[in-house]
Amino acid sequence: MTSCISGRLIEGGHELVQRVYYEDTDFSGFVYHARYLHFFERGRTDFIRLLGVSQGALHAEQDPAEATAFVVRRMEIDFKSPARMDDVLTIMTLSEEVRGARMMLNQTISREDHLLASARVTVAVINGLGRARRLPDALAEKFGVGAAATVKS
Repeated sequence: MTSCISGRLIEGGHELVQRVYYEDTDFSGFVYHARYLHFFERGRTDFIRLLGVSQGALHAEQDPAEATAFVVRRMEIDFKSPARMDDVLTIMTLSEEVRGARMMLNQTISREDHLLASARVTVAVINGLGRARRLPDALAEKFGVGAAATVKS
């Protein structure tokens, strides 16, 4: 698949390239640790977008019990090496498992072939009332086909 502003789907997941801007750095010139969360979020959001899923449409469902939203339930981040202003980063998002009301994703941020940070993310699926809901079959299928994920009931 060709590359675009939202990155590109790859075998097993998604790849997004982002530049580090001044706003991403702290006084030392290194990327501020909380900004890595932004890069990881962009990767997950664009992965979902390229699977053909409109999160806005999922949220706008007429019946709140049928609406679908994704929320980070747990995230473990391992910082390996700092990124600096003007670095070009590659954010990889790989789907590990899609099961019931949750998704397990593995994400990395690299500069060229140098790993800077990695994260293991548990994403909960909720409805418009804030309650856990099973990922609709059509969406689970997209993650299974588009992400080569293990889709389990």
